[in-house]
Order: sequence, then structure tokens, then C-alpha cells
Amino acid sequence: MRHRVKGKKLDRKKAPRELMLRNLASSIIIYEKVKTTEAKAKTVKPLLEKIITASTKGDLASRRKLISLLPQPMAVKKAMEILAVKYKDRRGGYLRITKLGKRLGDNASMVQIELV
Repeated sequence: MRHRVKGKKLDRKKAPRELMLRNLASSIIIYEKVKTTEAKAKTVKPLLEKIITASTKGDLASRRKLISLLPQPMAVKKAMEILAVKYKDRRGGYLRITKLGKRLGDNASMVQIELV
């Protein structure tokens, strides 16, 4: 039974799923928009919101938290230096999900997730 269980499993075990979401989050931070499936976008959105909120604090503890979460050092640098300044006065809602239609191969619903 899945009573009150949040999140999707995305047909992966725990460790590969978490690493995939961390890689997707760092790609969104680096490129500022990524085309992916709707399920992955909805799953990675809360993680990215927490990452950007932590980066707006700007202290050493938040930098170390981002280093532990994001695999690419360039994503940590961009989150701390560029995105923290950009979203300093914003109180959440850093992402936008736009539907693109169905993928030809397997009919999966595709979306574009981007930073606002």
C-alpha cells in the first residue's frame, strides 16, 4: 500500500533514481532549461526548489550542502554566485514546467522545465 507516500519511483532502485535526479537538477541549473518527461520533471521540482532556497542563504553550510547534493562543481558555483543573486527576493516558485506533447517512440508526455 502506498498510503501518503510522496514521489515517484520512476522504475529505478533508490540509488540510481537519486543520482539521476541529482544529475537532472545540476543540468537544469547549468543550462537553465531541459527537455525531459513529465514524471521526472515533477519529481525533480521539489529538489531544485530546496537547492535554490539553500543557495540564497549564501553561507558556508549551504555551499557544503550543495556540494553534497550536486555532482558537478560548475552547478554549485552557478547556484551560489548567479542564481542566489537572481532569486534573492523571490519566495519560491523558481521553476516553470511547460508541456510539449508526446514523444514519438513510446508516447511519453514530454515537458520543458526551466528556471523562471
